[in-house]
Amino acid sequence: MNSDWAEISESFARYLLLERSLSGNSIEAYNNDVRKLQEWAALKNIHKSPLEFDINLLQDFSAYLADMGFSAMSQARIISGIRGFYKFLVMDNRLAESPADFLEPPKTGRKLPVVLSADEIDEMILQIDRSNPSGERDVAMMETLYSCGLRVSELVGLQITDVHFDEQYLRVIGKGNKERLVPIGNRALKHLKIYTREVRIHQNVQQNSRNIVFLNVRGGKLSRQSVFLLIKKLALNAGIKKVISPHTFRHSFATHLVEAGADLRAVQEMLGHESITTTEIYTHLDRNYLAETILKFHPRSS
Repeated sequence: MNSDWAEISESFARYLLLERSLSGNSIEAYNNDVRKLQEWAALKNIHKSPLEFDINLLQDFSAYLADMGFSAMSQARIISGIRGFYKFLVMDNRLAESPADFLEPPKTGRKLPVVLSADEIDEMILQIDRSNPSGERDVAMMETLYSCGLRVSELVGLQITDVHFDEQYLRVIGKGNKERLVPIGNRALKHLKIYTREVRIHQNVQQNSRNIVFLNVRGGKLSRQSVFLLIKKLALNAGIKKVISPHTFRHSFATHLVEAGADLRAVQEMLGHESITTTEIYTHLDRNYLAETILKFHPRSS
């Protein structure tokens, strides 16, 4: 295979890390997309540098993804990665224009996320055994996750110095190392105070976790997997049949705000979405909610 692939792929990865400040997982996802294109070229005996690819070759690659049984969503994600790769090559002055600009992803129906009602969230929190110290931590975590619409990585990475109790907001470091300020409700704040001031203070904390809010029993930073397993357990005990994850709390946070009439731009800021388009999915959820309400309560709906 042309040696250009290795050098260009390494340059692309450096750009994603240093200039885009993407996480290791995001960089690896982009690398995998480029690797799929490289492997396809090898399979088809196309001995060309990525700089020599044209739209016809990229369309053939796109067709190959469909033939291999990738879902429409997976195809769209891979093609998005390839478009990002070629956008970098133009920006890095290796190409005058991107051959991927007119590469169309397959149509994907936008799947609405699963959302919990406020009552379902309360029922899950009621399943937590608060008679042991980890119970107070779990209540504080669930309340904070829902009250602030955090990603699970933001929850487990939350630092004590980022919790401003008197001003009632959190400083959150989100995707791409971007900072945002998120208000925190009274209920979540109350449980955070109980946990940090009455429970956490008595733990033996590992040196590298002294500023981390939520600790495991060994005094170290909680893993994302442990939060995922906790939520699965609470949902099971609460009799909730929906397939949920920590991200469901974030969807629920946004949906409940929009349902209550919150400004979409404000919701975008609190979620840390780069584009308002991403946040707009919650207006679709809101419309569904309104439609269901009319069908349920309007005297002329039957």
